Amino acid sequence: MIHPSYVDLMEVVNKDVEEGETPVINSRYSIVMATAKRARQLVNQDTPLIENAYGRKPLSIAVEELNEGKIRILSDEEAARQEEAARAMLEEMEEAEDAEEAEEETAAADGIPAEEEPVFEELPEEE
Repeated sequence: MIHPSYVDLMEVVNKDVEEGETPVINSRYSIVMATAKRARQLVNQDTPLIENAYGRKPLSIAVEELNEGKIRILSDEEAARQEEAARAMLEEMEEAEDAEEAEEETAAADGIPAEEEPVFEELPEEE
């Protein structure tokens, strides 16, 4: 027998779903696909989120992470929102880099090194 069971894992994943809402996971297939995806991440050197993972198989680690609530399976709507937020953040970072490059180019054109900041020194007190 597999422990935890598929039913136990589905309860963990769907614990935050209000009554009447569509569950995030409603089949064994979804649990298998999610844990397999996490196991592949672990095989590709992702850091395990549980203690005592050394020497254990990636799929066992993935199942335990899911069971302990260390990872979540997102609904399609949540995944779309997170993807859009990540895209927006990436665009903001690119815009900031572009602005910084433009500032450096302007400073270079003016003959001022862009990275240098003014240095102030303390003047001796007059007696």
